[in-house]
Amino acid sequence: MQVVDVLNLLDQWAPLTYSEDFDNTGLLVGDPKSPLRGILVSLDTLEVVVNEAIKEDCNLIVSFHPIIFSGLKKLTGATYIERVVIKALKNDIAIYSMHTALDNCKNGVNAKICEILEIEHPKIFITKKNTIKKLTTYVPKSDVAKLKTSLFEAGAGNIGNYSNCSFMNEGSGSYKPGDSAKPVKGKIGKVHYEEEVQIHITYQRSLETAVL
Repeated sequence: MQVVDVLNLLDQWAPLTYSEDFDNTGLLVGDPKSPLRGILVSLDTLEVVVNEAIKEDCNLIVSFHPIIFSGLKKLTGATYIERVVIKALKNDIAIYSMHTALDNCKNGVNAKICEILEIEHPKIFITKKNTIKKLTTYVPKSDVAKLKTSLFEAGAGNIGNYSNCSFMNEGSGSYKPGDSAKPVKGKIGKVHYEEEVQIHITYQRSLETAVL
């Protein structure tokens, strides 16, 4: 297992797309392709935290607050932030911050606070914009079920308490394969007409790579 495998799981739980614009979340230090040896979870990445990671042979620190919040212009060890980054790099330790991504996710910090306070019917005061996208694609009638199943398995089509959501239009599509094309249906250089279905489906922006 590599560091990036854990980061992908964390992003599924608390997508980085939920982070506020002012924040600095995600992988801040380290190589995501490094083999994973151990994980240390912390509120902040202080020098003592890095020392503990070294002692326990953990090469990934998952921190709530980011150790790097604004741009670093030098690494001389003059501040504790610089010393943390230098020591982490020297010891091949990756540092990942979740902060407002974990604040804003469905089962994150604020949701837990509401649970502890026994708040009934909690609502989001300020919704995060641009977290939902829509895919429009076209597929031959014979392949509709196969494509929709794959899209749903990738996480598309979930809206609130509903899953497998989509909308379809039927029509006749046409295309002319070029010399370097490899058409599944039709022949190179000839216009092909195909009865197709237009599929509309929404998905979380954090799932875009898997959906596409």
